[in-house]
Amino acid sequence: MLCFLFIENDLLLTEQNEIPTYNELEGALRLPDLDGQPCRALALPADAEPAKGLHRVGLRAAFDLLPNNIYMMAGKAAELLYWDKTTRYCGRCGAPMAMHTDISKRCTRCGSEVWPALQAAIIVAVTRRGGEEILLVQSKNFRGDYYGLVAGFVETGETLEECVAREVMEETGLRIRNLRYVASQPWPFPCGLMIGFEAETDDEDIILQRSELNKGGWFTRQNLPAIPGKVSLARKLIDRWLEK
Repeated sequence: MLCFLFIENDLLLTEQNEIPTYNELEGALRLPDLDGQPCRALALPADAEPAKGLHRVGLRAAFDLLPNNIYMMAGKAAELLYWDKTTRYCGRCGAPMAMHTDISKRCTRCGSEVWPALQAAIIVAVTRRGGEEILLVQSKNFRGDYYGLVAGFVETGETLEECVAREVMEETGLRIRNLRYVASQPWPFPCGLMIGFEAETDDEDIILQRSELNKGGWFTRQNLPAIPGKVSLARKLIDRWLEK
């Protein structure tokens, strides 16, 4: 069976950059089968050393090494392991939780059940001047010197459309129109669902939210800065704009 092993946020791969296989894996979480092959997930201690023939690879970096269906399962494994780690005790009475199904737990005292929860977030490619220019920003959370798209978490009682308009206004002071859904993407860092949109604006001046962004501006296809890697929905939306 395919065994998705993690040490902290790193996935363990073989020397051939493949997912290791074992006949048994004690204490592992059950994952859906992949092309008829059983899958399991297990988080190893933070101070563990990879077994002989295995090495650590960051989950994002693994995107460039694994087939897409394998990478998607690795992401699901990471999300379930995070959920398992953060739901050890009942939020209602404090008693230990026990696995009830492959994706649910039940309290051993009061019977309360929990399931993995997704954090919904939007991301949007905003363009102007007939699509000739795209809005790119650099979040203070970015680890490198590149630009991405406006993004943010959906708030309670808010529609996706309202969230997009709010986030763009808060971060850049721009009003958007012609909002269109494009695609979604699981984002296992640690348990998100990114929902991607395109929108347009007639506004010119950008007022950056300095508490969230380092910099931002309008860019053409001829003067693009460094942009996110292909693992992200941001890159897919930017590439979609570039191809138009």
